[in-house]
Amino acid sequence: MPSSATGRWTVTSPGEVFVPSFWTHRYPRDAFSRLDEADDADFYATSRSGDHLDRLARSTLQRIVNTLVIEEHPAILDLMAGSDCHFPESLRPRRVAGVGLDEQELAANPALTDRIVRDLNRQPGLPFEDACFDVVHSALGVAYLTRPFEVFAEAARVLKPGGLLLVTFSDRTFKSKAIKLWLEATGPERKMLVEEYFASTRAFEPVQSFVSRGRPRPPDDKYAGLGIPSDTVWAVYADRRGASPTRPRRPPIAATPRPGPDVDELERRKREVRRTLRCPYCEHELEKFELAQSPFCEWPNEYMYICFNNDCPYLVGGWQVMNEQGNPGFSYRLMYNPDQDRCMPVPVPSVAAARQQVVMPRG
Repeated sequence: MPSSATGRWTVTSPGEVFVPSFWTHRYPRDAFSRLDEADDADFYATSRSGDHLDRLARSTLQRIVNTLVIEEHPAILDLMAGSDCHFPESLRPRRVAGVGLDEQELAANPALTDRIVRDLNRQPGLPFEDACFDVVHSALGVAYLTRPFEVFAEAARVLKPGGLLLVTFSDRTFKSKAIKLWLEATGPERKMLVEEYFASTRAFEPVQSFVSRGRPRPPDDKYAGLGIPSDTVWAVYADRRGASPTRPRRPPIAATPRPGPDVDELERRKREVRRTLRCPYCEHELEKFELAQSPFCEWPNEYMYICFNNDCPYLVGGWQVMNEQGNPGFSYRLMYNPDQDRCMPVPVPSVAAARQQVVMPRG
């Protein structure tokens, strides 16, 4: 087997793929296959330009970049680049090299200083010297990599010590070109898969992640008011090992829930919940939730009150809190216990989860 980080996959049995030589995880042979295995260049011969995320999600991408890119005039590599790098206006890079397949999109991207048309699934090697970039960013493209371990190893190679590798993605994909493993995974499973790509290189500091999920769309969005939340945005990122000990640390990405009450007002509302039966975070009327009894679990009371407002800042801000606590894919709704006269969180797996899917704490 090859000993380098860019070694090719090795078939170890009729149904498995081993990637790469030092990486012990095994995947089914078809894990990195696509529904459409035709030449990707043919697929992108018809331009796919356009907004691939809603406006709020695009602004979230810009905020992530603005938070994490702390270099004053960074050299940036945009992997699987398109017509938009999702940079905030305040960013002042000295160089932005874009590697992508859609020549028209690359030409339309004003942020790029270098434009390289390349199919990374055919040529995962990058045409750059070692340690020449401060930042490598792949926005919305990781789902399509059929040779991700090699591409991530190359990203590590071209990054300077302490440089940032940032991978962002959403729930949207061109399904015919996304790998099978990606299509069959949930959002949290996709996050963990990307974390494995990072770990396989052995080149990065501990990986961190961020999720923006369940946020209400702006009032002028065409889907506003229909119960369809803004597109989910995941970010997985880490610094290349070897940074100077005096290098400034990258700040955490702050969650941005819908504005709620200040601390004093929140405490006042909590004291009034017994009388108002309204959520102290959004003032939405709490709904009575009857507790089902079973031979395996008995509840101390017959019912609770729960906020089922999908725009509640308590719910919206909970996705990242739960992600940081090792529970990606969950948030929580506010629950009021009338017997104890106190508010508490009750976990939920999605905004659209039915009331029966509320994960009640054990009695």
